[in-house]
Amino acid sequence: MSRLPTTTAQLRVLHQSFSSKLLEGEVAAGSFRWTFRWAFDRGELTVEPSLGRALIQDALLRFLLKADYQLEPGGDYVFTVRAKV
Repeated sequence: MSRLPTTTAQLRVLHQSFSSKLLEGEVAAGSFRWTFRWAFDRGELTVEPSLGRALIQDALLRFLLKADYQLEPGGDYVFTVRAKV
């Protein structure tokens, strides 16, 4: 049984607003870099640019839901993507 390839993604929270229920930041994995906006009251995640978005969007949303209240502006975090990015 072969293992699935994995990539470590690095996330930085740039802005968080509880009044707007919004979290914004940057995420990088492999040679890709994205910005994201997460409206956590609606569970809506926007990732830009579209190039490579399919590689990160699901893993990023799972991480955000799991780490929700632990994330702080200026914080750097890592999570694993089950794909070769």
